[in-house]
Amino acid sequence: MAVVRSQVALLWAALALCTATSSGALAQKKYDSGASDAEIKIGNIMPYSGPASAYGAIGKTEEAYFNKINAEGGINGRKIKFISYDDAYSPPKTVEQARKLVESDGVLLIFGSLGTSTNSAIRKYMNEKKVPQLFVASGASKWNDPRQYPWTMGWQPNYASEARIYAKYLMKEKPDGKIGVLYQNDDFGKDYLNGLKEGLGAKASMIVLEEPYSTSEPAIDEHVVKLKASGADVFISITTPKFTAQGIKKAAEINWHPVHIISNVSASVGGVLEPAGLEISQGVLSASYTKDGSDPQWNADDGMKKFYNFLAQYEPKANKLDAGVVYGYAAAQTMVKVLQMCGDDLTRENVMKQAARLKDFAPDTLLPGIKINTAPDDFAPIEQLQMMRFKGRKWELFGDIISSEMSH
Repeated sequence: MAVVRSQVALLWAALALCTATSSGALAQKKYDSGASDAEIKIGNIMPYSGPASAYGAIGKTEEAYFNKINAEGGINGRKIKFISYDDAYSPPKTVEQARKLVESDGVLLIFGSLGTSTNSAIRKYMNEKKVPQLFVASGASKWNDPRQYPWTMGWQPNYASEARIYAKYLMKEKPDGKIGVLYQNDDFGKDYLNGLKEGLGAKASMIVLEEPYSTSEPAIDEHVVKLKASGADVFISITTPKFTAQGIKKAAEINWHPVHIISNVSASVGGVLEPAGLEISQGVLSASYTKDGSDPQWNADDGMKKFYNFLAQYEPKANKLDAGVVYGYAAAQTMVKVLQMCGDDLTRENVMKQAARLKDFAPDTLLPGIKINTAPDDFAPIEQLQMMRFKGRKWELFGDIISSEMSH
């Protein structure tokens, strides 16, 4: 009888195996360098020192977020090993760190590295090696070029997208405006300027003066005087924080009160508007895509409650007023989403494939209504922003969420 029983047991075991095989439960796990049953290695390069060290908060927040995911059991049972190096915002150093991550540490991908010139320095290398350079922390529009660079993808709204939104706003609210543009004479400034002209389309003649400046100039006062003299009643300041503050000060000093739009990268209350003077910054316009950690209007928001709880538990020293902390959290959440979508196929090719399949994904710290969407021919995850006006001590959002996508 025992023999019969054991034969029946064997038969059942064989049947179970056949069923499992046919249902795909024994689907092949696929791994590239940096992935295994136990872990997923993610590389990252940040300016923890040097002129852009303030952005280091982004890397620290991302690390804390991955620690949270690991504490909760990881991604499909795998722990994230986050290896983040300092490049001091120096392109040659970025190249060195990228090689170390890919060739020595053997990471699966590089995620969220910061800066335009720094990421430009490694883009060719990453694409030749076929290693994902994912969710680049820079708004240059060049990261959305899947045909030439299929292994590189941006994350935040690009500079041209943001400028197109300002163009849409002006054509609606000030269609007879005369626009004076002060722009940084580099990729950053030109990206914005091109986006602005694209957005204005047939109305590009609204621009009465395009005034370039160089980051090596100590001050931009004479450029602001020139813009006022052009008769412009709209002042678009495509400038980095220091020069944005100077522009606000100088305009007030010469009693020029145009509609003043400043770029999102320079919209920090503590870093730009306070140094310029809160009194003279009233009414300045910009656009945003993230919730503001310093704004009490989000205290009851479900997403921000999760964000504040995360900070309390995993990154208690972080400054919740720092836009970089809000940014790092949302970017890390997007990375985790992609890895979850990969399932057991953790090849570099599948990582890029899933990154190009995001549909209406809404990280906790993005503004309500702003969603992440990608496609094989669209590597620009966020293409919506909302206008905001500075009032009192904080930014006030107004109007609808505006999409920067060109109407075809």
